[in-house]
Amino acid sequence: MKLENTQTQMRKGILEYCILQIIARGEVYASDLLRELTDAKIMIVEGTLYPLLTRLRKAELVEYKWVESLSGPPRKYYTLTKDGNSFLDNLDHTWADLVKSTKLITNRTKKANK
Repeated sequence: MKLENTQTQMRKGILEYCILQIIARGEVYASDLLRELTDAKIMIVEGTLYPLLTRLRKAELVEYKWVESLSGPPRKYYTLTKDGNSFLDNLDHTWADLVKSTKLITNRTKKANK
């Protein structure tokens, strides 16, 4: 088993949650999402991001508006919908539970090995 494959799967598992967290702060352009995720070491490419944003839009969790740009074509800016905010609130609880559970397991493992 390759370490990189497991690491990639772990990152994919939290990708949607991280994207919703970023969008929840306010209007965001897709390239800003890519940059922040990459800066956080969650590697993602446009070919992954855009289909995910489309899926989130079809699920009515995010919406977008077109904004004219002085330096090129209009840009899509994404925001969370009311349903998206509720969905993210639920994910926040799930995330907190997962972190707590993971810490319980990893702390026991470390103590058992000492």
